[in-house]
Amino acid sequence: MSIQSTAAEHRPVTWKPTAEQQQSSRLWDFMSWVAEHRHVSLNTYRETWQWSVDDLSGFWDSVREYFNVVGEGFDGPALTEERMPGAVWYPNAKLNFAENVLRHAQAPELAESTAILTIQEDDSVTELTWRQLESQVSSLATHLRRLGIGAGDRVAAVLPNVPEAIIGLLATSAIGAIWTINSPDLSAAATLERLRQLEPKLLIGVDGYRFNGKDVDRLEHLSDVEAGLPGLEHTILLRSIGQETGDPTDRLDFASLMTDPTEPGYERVAFDHPLWVLFSSGTTGAPKGIVHGHGGMTLEALKGTGLNQDMGPGERYYVAANTSWMVWNTLVNNLMSGASVVTYAGSPMYGRKDRQFDILARTGATMFATGAAYLSLVEKSGLEPGRAWDLSTLRSILSTGSPLPDSTWLWVHDHVKHDVHLGSDTGGTDICSGFIGSNPLEPVHLGELQGPLLGVAVEAWSDAGQRVVEEVGEMVITRPMPSMPVFFWGDETGARYQGSYFEKFPGVWTQGDWITETRAGGFAVHGRSDATLNRSGVRLGSADIYAALQHVPEVTESMVIGLEQRGGGYYMPLFVALEPGRQLTEELKNKITGTIRQLTSARHVPDDIIAVPAVPVTHALKKIEVPIKKLFTGHSPDTAINRGSLANPEAVDWFIDQARLYLSHHHQ
Repeated sequence: MSIQSTAAEHRPVTWKPTAEQQQSSRLWDFMSWVAEHRHVSLNTYRETWQWSVDDLSGFWDSVREYFNVVGEGFDGPALTEERMPGAVWYPNAKLNFAENVLRHAQAPELAESTAILTIQEDDSVTELTWRQLESQVSSLATHLRRLGIGAGDRVAAVLPNVPEAIIGLLATSAIGAIWTINSPDLSAAATLERLRQLEPKLLIGVDGYRFNGKDVDRLEHLSDVEAGLPGLEHTILLRSIGQETGDPTDRLDFASLMTDPTEPGYERVAFDHPLWVLFSSGTTGAPKGIVHGHGGMTLEALKGTGLNQDMGPGERYYVAANTSWMVWNTLVNNLMSGASVVTYAGSPMYGRKDRQFDILARTGATMFATGAAYLSLVEKSGLEPGRAWDLSTLRSILSTGSPLPDSTWLWVHDHVKHDVHLGSDTGGTDICSGFIGSNPLEPVHLGELQGPLLGVAVEAWSDAGQRVVEEVGEMVITRPMPSMPVFFWGDETGARYQGSYFEKFPGVWTQGDWITETRAGGFAVHGRSDATLNRSGVRLGSADIYAALQHVPEVTESMVIGLEQRGGGYYMPLFVALEPGRQLTEELKNKITGTIRQLTSARHVPDDIIAVPAVPVTHALKKIEVPIKKLFTGHSPDTAINRGSLANPEAVDWFIDQARLYLSHHHQ
């Protein structure tokens, strides 16, 4: 899709709900409830969205009441002080996130049904019912209290995507303590860069995990993390691969802490009481600790999964999430709405590239969330998951992480499932949710996000701070959301929080993405605004170039940057990683430039095409365009790049050498 986005009527419809699908959705039921209880007549998604951003208090209080949020002190308006940052929601409320998730264990129709289904690389499956989940969380919470962990204390976990991670989160939040989690594939140094900031009293670690058919021992890694946390009082060890040797005797055994029958007990806390700390990717500096509150995440989870994604009892959600990425938190957000979830800690491509579709078939998942990069990878592999697996239960796919190329979008409908509700969403760790994305009531147009999510006052703005339609603008949020961060960890004055979102337009949240809003109300996302290419004053989205390269199977990964040069010049190199054994011949270069020219514009054609051994990506598989650009503009590698944030840090070395070479020729 060209950056000059076309109006929705010119983009083909790729999915459209039937009248029956619309009227059986939870959102439709919510709209009827609002008409009856709040006397607001809502007939379409757009009317509902408009009301949700015009009357923030009325909308969010309706979400609370409709979903029967457990708590007290919800009298008075939901939003008592509107400002960004620093909006005040429900100042007198007391509630607990875990209590609101686990109330489903008390529902007669859900108590004995599956809450968490776990599948391994060998296809073995284990299930936890809602009642079993509540029982294990209650037992662990009791032991945490016994160990002296209380409200406000930090519990840090280094765990893969296993049920015990969810149990740990819920037990921690049940007692009002603060949770954070990192994936065990993150180096000990990168893990400590995050955890040291929080000074946790308790650490939950793992002896290892199985990935791509091999057992990965993490006991030494765990010892390194323990040694780097001076205030640590206790470690709980999850035995995942059955390591029996080399354990210090003072580590507690996770399994033995989950079996004591105890009555559930929940510490009800203030609406903005810290629930968890998520870390920014930290590609350009120390990762920021983003703190979300119990109340904001409870409401956001119910709205996002329950209304926009139409999830609830009877639905099953699967995402192969790395625990260091906010997408892992969407598992517990789906539990909040009563859906069951699938956990899988193995390789997303174990045995074959379309392994995840095999998992969807085996688990009966109804919704699949995944990175756009994964869908494109399976598309390029030539596999046809819809033929290989029974995907009859699959109802929706949420693509995220980066813009979804048109070719991949069409491939999903042709080769996965023709009537699946495929939507692209954009959001952020910042709110642990989405800004723009899917809804169950409107059609989907190729290459476009359906619209703003409920309660999100999103617009595209010019640099002058004016709303723009049908042209590229900065994505801004003009009114508060309850899931905006309560604060950044260690940011005593709030200056870091202020500088992250409110510097460009005071009082208005700037996310750092370029978007186009269409006249019909759809959206296209063009990538990070700080990595945007700007040729002759025309903004270009790197995502459009990457989408075009989906049609060049010889290119496995790519990255483009734009460099302003002395005298007003502009240099735009494209770095490409090629299939094993491929050479970057003139013929292949011509194919690349021809494809980009044909599918975007002549302006998008790079000045240079350079073969690279690999493209560096974060653990969330995002390209690090901005840090690489910094290298080429003379920043020191130590300040430009945080290796601990990368999934493949060795890939950076080539770029460091190349940047030195470039700078020596350009004397910058």
